[in-house]
Amino acid sequence: MNAMIRLAVAVSACGLLAACASTGGAASSAPREQRPLTAEQQYIAYVERVAKRRGITLTWVNPPRIEEKKAAPQ
Repeated sequence: MNAMIRLAVAVSACGLLAACASTGGAASSAPREQRPLTAEQQYIAYVERVAKRRGITLTWVNPPRIEEKKAAPQ
């Protein structure tokens, strides 16, 4: 019986160590470099910030798209 308990403890310890080793190191990796936000992302962030201040839950069904102005054909 004593051998069974030791075996169960050893297997549990190995399982816990394997689970800790398989996290991929995401917590210790360096953050991604900051990319500048596009005009669309800035607008979405602004609207979400205002909605949060007012206590509104916001769900984007069709996120806004800002079209670039095209040069008039000559």
